[in-house]
Amino acid sequence: MGYTDYFNFEREPFSNAPNEKFYYDSEQHRRALQRLKYSVDTDKGLAVLVGGVGTGKTTLARRMLDNLPVEHYESSLLVMIHSDITPEWLLSRICVQLGVENPDAGPLKMLKQLFERLLQIEQEGRKAVVLIDEAQMLQTRALMEEFRGLLNLEIPSKKLLNIIFFGLPALEEVMRLDEPLAQRVAFKYTLTPFEPRETAAYISFRLNVSGCEQSPFLPESLPLIQSYSGGVPRLINTICDNALFETYLRHGKEVTEGIVTSVVEDLGLKQLTPLQSSPFFEEAPDDSDLEIVFDDLEQK
Repeated sequence: MGYTDYFNFEREPFSNAPNEKFYYDSEQHRRALQRLKYSVDTDKGLAVLVGGVGTGKTTLARRMLDNLPVEHYESSLLVMIHSDITPEWLLSRICVQLGVENPDAGPLKMLKQLFERLLQIEQEGRKAVVLIDEAQMLQTRALMEEFRGLLNLEIPSKKLLNIIFFGLPALEEVMRLDEPLAQRVAFKYTLTPFEPRETAAYISFRLNVSGCEQSPFLPESLPLIQSYSGGVPRLINTICDNALFETYLRHGKEVTEGIVTSVVEDLGLKQLTPLQSSPFFEEAPDDSDLEIVFDDLEQK
């Protein structure tokens, strides 16, 4: 028996695996989605969302995709896993995701095919949207120039393609590799860590989704979780998950200050300030990063 059964949860409350049931519609995430959606609906061209490690950028990108119904949008989410890609390869992936059949091997012909496809989408009364997650991985000027060229695909008074970058703060430096592209950002939003009251509400929300009737976290444990997580959702999840498991191992019913302290010591967070804590759980590249890999999520 694991702690899920022990606490009578319906499901694990603090997994970091993507799960739409646990999407927490915080005030800043709501504002970000509203602005991103406005950017697309008014054909602004390029929008950017940045945030630190674990602040919910990927979750927001997937949520954005879910809010672009196929009857009104031709949309795609591309997650960048590796920086060693070429403009031609990137263009071919965008063509495929937006419905270009058999993209040509030549960049110019491929661009013509994409333009024709975008015109078709426009004639259908829909909007073409490409979401790029982990956009800070696009670390060459050639890639930035490629995106600038895509933004030039337009008809009088209207852009045919909307692009949204999601990435770490380093994305701002990457975009400066091509200053004309950086100047085309029509909208930018920055995600920040939760404040203490938001952290408490976030923990309560995830427990409620898991079917928890009464929180096992003592009120005095919450400031410690806030302090050692720095308000970063991914770290909040990790600390809470470990704290619940430790409570289960001790045959307890309440998550105390002592348990939280023990957990953060085991995780190596005890010696870190909140600002230092965030990078601790940034995923290290695995062997798959030796190749060019995308995670393509096309809106069906």
